[in-house]
Amino acid sequence: MSFMIFPAIDLKGGKCVRLKQGLADQQTIYGDDPVGMALQWQEQGGEYLHLVDLDGAFEGKPVHTELIAKIVEALDIPVELGGGLRSEEHVEAVLETGIRRAILGTRALQSPELVERLVGRFG
Repeated sequence: MSFMIFPAIDLKGGKCVRLKQGLADQQTIYGDDPVGMALQWQEQGGEYLHLVDLDGAFEGKPVHTELIAKIVEALDIPVELGGGLRSEEHVEAVLETGIRRAILGTRALQSPELVERLVGRFG
């Protein structure tokens, strides 16, 4: 059996954070340079990077699109993103940054027809 470890960066307020029990007001900041953190994960052998736009998740729309584009541009490895992707337009916008995979959570369960449209359009 083989598996791949996905290093992850959660973005909130432009910083790398972890939330305690998913609570927006209970965060630990691990760094204020997400691009640098992403490069560290790549240098340590990461083959794929997992990003979460926590502000996007709380606001219901992508928030860190420019920062995400900078991360994608800096890396040689593919990047996937979740957080705040609620519509076809949101998915299109993040895929235009170079994101390889867009992750839908609750929206996928609430709207299977959206998932079907997205798969038809983006593969």
